[in-house]
Amino acid sequence: MRSSSHFLLRTGLSITFLWIAVLIWRQPDAWGAIIQPWAARLLPESIHLVMLESAVLDAIVGVLLLAGFWTWLAALLGALHLSIVVLTIGFSDVTARDVGLLFAAVALFLESPMPIPLARIFLGKRGPPSENNFFP
Repeated sequence: MRSSSHFLLRTGLSITFLWIAVLIWRQPDAWGAIIQPWAARLLPESIHLVMLESAVLDAIVGVLLLAGFWTWLAALLGALHLSIVVLTIGFSDVTARDVGLLFAAVALFLESPMPIPLARIFLGKRGPPSENNFFP
């Protein structure tokens, strides 16, 4: 991926994660209401608390992406989080957006430089990544 494309994808995802973090933090119960009942029963804590924790995770992912710090890790966390979101809220117009964000996060993860052992595991690469943003 060209550096300008990588920057735009990283920045766009970071803004999205930061904005959703603010929205969820301000109204955790409203956001918790869209969770399917079967998924809500699996939660170890109240929906309110889980949504606040989700907002914190979204904020962390957004800050890491915006800073370009451990981009591979932030994109992986974002993709895993979005996978859970897509599975637990059911099919709706929101899901369609989240699926697009999920694929964008996966693409960013796969195209972001990562530590050599992880690159070998996820990408089958034998040499060092072109850029190592593990320690910026």
